[in-house]
Amino acid sequence: MRSDFLDFEDALTLFLKDGEIRNIREHTIRYYRNELSSFKRILEEQDVTTYPGEITKDIIQENVILYMRDKAGLKTTSINTRLRAIRAFFNYLYKNDYIPENPVKALSLVRDRKEVIATFSTKQLNDILGKPDLKTFTGVRDYTYMLLLLETGVRANELVGMQVNDIKWEESTMLVRNTKGYKQRFVPLSPTMKDALRRYISIRGSIVDCNALFVTVDDTPLTKRQVQSRIHDYGEQAGIKDVRCSPHTFRHTFAKMSVKNGAGIFELQQILGHTTFDMVRTYVNLFADDVKEQHRKFSPLNTLKKRNY
Repeated sequence: MRSDFLDFEDALTLFLKDGEIRNIREHTIRYYRNELSSFKRILEEQDVTTYPGEITKDIIQENVILYMRDKAGLKTTSINTRLRAIRAFFNYLYKNDYIPENPVKALSLVRDRKEVIATFSTKQLNDILGKPDLKTFTGVRDYTYMLLLLETGVRANELVGMQVNDIKWEESTMLVRNTKGYKQRFVPLSPTMKDALRRYISIRGSIVDCNALFVTVDDTPLTKRQVQSRIHDYGEQAGIKDVRCSPHTFRHTFAKMSVKNGAGIFELQQILGHTTFDMVRTYVNLFADDVKEQHRKFSPLNTLKKRNY
């Protein structure tokens, strides 16, 4: 197939089909489709060619990057999100000989100033963790998964993918299976976390129709959106205003408190499941100055007030 006969829609179809064959997650396929469709629209609005074989590095820089920044007013994060999709698209086309030159070969992401990563203070953690009603199933469930988010730093998608048999009681670890990069990992569990999980499971029941660890009152798996919504609501109830109340803030807080309590870059990378050290270095650089002493154990739960229930 000659590059000049390959239009954008055909190229996009080939690229997305390859992603499906490689078993890329559905939400990633959707991300590529949305971002690349927007990329095409940007070119069309400026009467610039959309044939992949005719798109150059200069076109991407002048008619896409500068356009998104100066005309559309997009933030650096949004620009780089689209650029990642564009780079994956053209790398695939060039690798498979659909285009004669690779316009993204030397194309870098837009440099962004590192913003301060917002985390919960100990008071805010105690406030938000004090809101679930521990006399109810949903309250115990929500309290438990918020503890687990803080204990392990797992992502929301990883949390809702956990199953009861993923808890390795003897090894004091939890298997994380629904990972971003398809690479399963184990995260450590402190005695405090294991006690909380045992209490939750005693209420949940070890045998229900659903294998998911965290379930609704109807025994259906708790969804990522439900977790996000409930944490947001607990944050509002706790009067927390200066930090976003979300699963990812728990992840950032885990990283900060772990670094402050002596965790190293290798431990953090393994527990958080990052494929590179970039984000882990960011955590260490931001929070290492606060380290007063090294601790053998660095579970964030050790700093919280324990609730009786």
